[in-house]
Amino acid sequence: MLALVFFVAAVLPQKQALQELKSRVEAMQQARPDASGRTGLNDNQALQVFYDFLPRSDSSPYWISELDRIARENGIELNSSDYRLMMEKESKLVRYEIQLPLRGTYPQIRAFIAGALQSVPTLALTDISIRRETIQAGRVEARLNMHLYLNDY
Repeated sequence: MLALVFFVAAVLPQKQALQELKSRVEAMQQARPDASGRTGLNDNQALQVFYDFLPRSDSSPYWISELDRIARENGIELNSSDYRLMMEKESKLVRYEIQLPLRGTYPQIRAFIAGALQSVPTLALTDISIRRETIQAGRVEARLNMHLYLNDY
C-alpha cells in the first residue's frame, strides 16, 4: 500500500515532467541547425538577417553621442575626434572609421572601452596605443581606432 501511495505521489508527477521536457527537447532539436550549420535559411535570407541586425546609417549621430556619453561617465577627457565615412562598393554596409584620442587613468580607459563595446553592438576596436609620460604619471594618453558598421539601405 505504501509503494502505491509513493508511486502516485512521487513517480507519476515526475513522469509527466519528464514527458514535458522530452517534448521541449524535440522542439529545440527541430529548431537547431543541422550538420551543415544551417538553420533553414538560404544564403540570401541569412544575409538579410545580418543586415537587419545592423543599425541604419542615419543613426550615426546617436552612436557617436553614445561614445561621448560613455567617455563622460568614465571621467575620460576626449580630445578632438576624427570620424571618416567609408562606403564599400556593391555593399549595403557603411563603415565609420573613428579615431579617439583619450586622456585618463588606465582603469578609466579600460572601462570606457568595455562600456563602448557593450553599448554599441556594431562597434569594433581595431587599434589601440597607450602612452604614459613618466612612470609616476597617473594619467595616460590613448589613441583608439574603431570601426562603426551601419546598414545603408
